[in-house]
Amino acid sequence: MKTKLKTRLYEIIFEADTPLGKIFDVFLLILICLSVIAVIMESIHQIESRYGEILYIIEWTITFSFAIEYFLRIWVVKYPSRYIFSFYGIIDLLAILPSFIGLVLSGAQGLMVIRALRLLRIFRLFKLTRYTTEGDTLIRALKASWAKISVFLFAVFTIVIIIGTLMYLIEGEENGFTSIPKGVYWAIVTLTTVGYGDIIPATNLGQFIASFVMILGYGIIAVPTGIVTAEITKVRQFPVTTQKCPDCLKEVHEKDSHFCRFCGEKLKPEK
Repeated sequence: MKTKLKTRLYEIIFEADTPLGKIFDVFLLILICLSVIAVIMESIHQIESRYGEILYIIEWTITFSFAIEYFLRIWVVKYPSRYIFSFYGIIDLLAILPSFIGLVLSGAQGLMVIRALRLLRIFRLFKLTRYTTEGDTLIRALKASWAKISVFLFAVFTIVIIIGTLMYLIEGEENGFTSIPKGVYWAIVTLTTVGYGDIIPATNLGQFIASFVMILGYGIIAVPTGIVTAEITKVRQFPVTTQKCPDCLKEVHEKDSHFCRFCGEKLKPEK
């Protein structure tokens, strides 16, 4: 009976492909959003002074809900330590720990610590990524495009050093380009089309180079976007499921997979 209950709870908590699993995920999404909104509202003194008691009740209701969820996850998984020390396990703990620490610490200095710790509740926002399959697609695309983006960033780094050095030689200290790092800073600001305006080229040649860098910036910004988009297209050619491996707790398996692509554990049939 206990084994059947754990299996059933595991499917609800960790599997998003079942009807109850989807309802559970939506419920948690609502709680996470409410919690983050409550934390933000508490930082506004006018709202906190008027509705502090209501926000307090909401906060503790959500905290107890997340605490129950956290311990249920530990109870139903095959290897609890793997969940506890996983990324999401740590995030889940950070989502509930500050509120309970606030009950233990006391005193004037302790209150300052509590205020800082309570800000960690904003980490609940990270729990959102667990329930968005599109986020997994984006992560896979970023990992696949990392080598290309690294080469691109190295090329951009080389360009800004060259341009920064040229501007230092052309403009000189009298126009604000007091060193090569200062010129590199200007090149980065201009190339990314931020344009703070704290350093401005005064010579005709410097202004010509600045115009060229501004136009170049629009083209450069589009390159990483194109790289990631191409990888996302490749990733989407292989439909994935939200099934979680019962052994290593890893997600993102292809629809027709029978075994975990990370540890080789047999996957449960998708419902």
